Amino acid sequence: MIDRTLVDEIVARTDMQTLVGGYVKLKRAGANLNGLCPFHSEKTPSFTVFPSDGSFYCFGCGVGGNAITFVRKIENLEFTEAVAMLARRAGINIPQTALVSGGPTYDKNRFYEMNKKAARFFHNALFADTPDAKAALAYWIEKRGLSMATVKHFGLGYAPNDFSFVNYMKSEGYRDEELSVAFLCGKSEKGYLYPSFRNRVIIPVMDLSGHVIAFNGRVMDGGEPKYKNSSDTPVFRKGNTLFALNFAHKHCAERIILCEGAMDVIAIHAAGFPYAVATLGTAIRPEHARLLSRYTKKVILSYDSDAAGQKATDKALALLEDVGLEVRILRLTGAKDPDEYIRNFGAEAFRSLLDDSHTKFDFNFERVLQRYNLDVPQQKIEAIDALCTVIAGVYSSVEREIYIAEGARRLGVDAKNLAADVQKKIALRRKEEKSDTAKVAREILGGYGDRVNPDFVKAPRAARLEEAVLGLLQLYPEYRTRTFAQEPLLTEEDFVTELGRRVFCFLRDTANAGEEFDSAMLDSVFSPDEVGRISGMRVGRMRLSDNGEAVFLECVKELKAAKASEEAKKAPVTFATLDALLKGKREE
Repeated sequence: MIDRTLVDEIVARTDMQTLVGGYVKLKRAGANLNGLCPFHSEKTPSFTVFPSDGSFYCFGCGVGGNAITFVRKIENLEFTEAVAMLARRAGINIPQTALVSGGPTYDKNRFYEMNKKAARFFHNALFADTPDAKAALAYWIEKRGLSMATVKHFGLGYAPNDFSFVNYMKSEGYRDEELSVAFLCGKSEKGYLYPSFRNRVIIPVMDLSGHVIAFNGRVMDGGEPKYKNSSDTPVFRKGNTLFALNFAHKHCAERIILCEGAMDVIAIHAAGFPYAVATLGTAIRPEHARLLSRYTKKVILSYDSDAAGQKATDKALALLEDVGLEVRILRLTGAKDPDEYIRNFGAEAFRSLLDDSHTKFDFNFERVLQRYNLDVPQQKIEAIDALCTVIAGVYSSVEREIYIAEGARRLGVDAKNLAADVQKKIALRRKEEKSDTAKVAREILGGYGDRVNPDFVKAPRAARLEEAVLGLLQLYPEYRTRTFAQEPLLTEEDFVTELGRRVFCFLRDTANAGEEFDSAMLDSVFSPDEVGRISGMRVGRMRLSDNGEAVFLECVKELKAAKASEEAKKAPVTFATLDALLKGKREE
């Protein structure tokens, strides 16, 4: 942990609007600020920043908290790392003596330095005077057609087929455990250390600051596995890392090319298009899509044309459009991938291909035409039905109108009839979504699938009363004073969920220590998801107009009664009865 006074100063000197605005486009909404949530995909803003108390909350996914929580969540950092990051932004120095280890932690700077030395070893090994090294260099220069400038620009290298890497890293003072955690080495059953990458050409992976954080190794022959990527480490998470974004983010304001692998990215950069990136050993994830949306307006997908590539394209289209990006699809003719296309036809031909990339509609329409024979009446009917499904999935009504007109023209049918079929598809989809939403609402109300507070489902009525009490205790110091008096109104035994008890004990211990409650200190004890849930308790009460003493005492009374009776385990709860029970009058 870090000294409370120091944390308070760091949070006080952090402007939430500026901090969050670096990741989310915010718009003023009265006293608050709204934007699209950076933690889940949405088209209608449900993410709110409250400048008055330096907090945020998403009414869509339930993520919430303060500046520390936001940084922990979006940068995937531990508490002390998030505080240190905010301290640097605020120009505040945190002495090392202020840090107290709370468990197994790793010095990220040491891992950065370790990876840097590993990358230097691999790069130098590429130029060794051995047959294997010469074969590796020939692979990059002759087989892949790269210049020496490109080899140096990306820091490309070679992992020798021996134990020289292990000997070198240990001579640099790195311990077996560190090398293993960094995925640079593994351990045999007999306890011997061996290099994770052997007899492979090596591609270093860097973050936006230029730190080497991982490695990608590729075989030079037909061996398997073809690629080997670093596993997650203290400085690398493949789920939110894009290869070459450290180069591309300076050139991709207008468009970025998303590829399947690092090899394609290197070839595209070498051809003069420094705005290509790739995921690393994993399919595109929502985190990748949100990361891309921070740097560009348009994404051009360059995936393989086989069945797996088509499936990956469909997934990428959905995720990228969910975060508001314009998406185009690159269709290669006469080559299996961008690397081969550029070598066969040249950079200018590839530039023309980028400019003529297909829209989602063109991509899906061509797939429909490939599947069906329009000269056969039944197949033409099936093609029209498939096209209507595609158009019904378009969010913009203006886009739908354009696609309906174009589809009708290409299929030789009346646009009005096609539009009517599309509307039927939309109505059916909305009915299914409404049913799914109602199902999810019932599950949420009952606490089913609650991973943050799994005890909720055991006694939903009592658990909701807990949240009401804890929300009020966060908001009003006078309720804390009364609750934690010499004869307390409540004890931890009155709570039915483990999370509720932990939050209550945190508030009680803070009060008994003579300190004021500050949401910033929640992050020192609770996970980011738990902080979001706790923040939701507070925000939920803030949205009600009647939070007076009578309401608080009634909630306390009902909570104690619910815990003391079997009603907590079997009585159903509805939104209507809950509102009546808590006497909360919602503002009009």
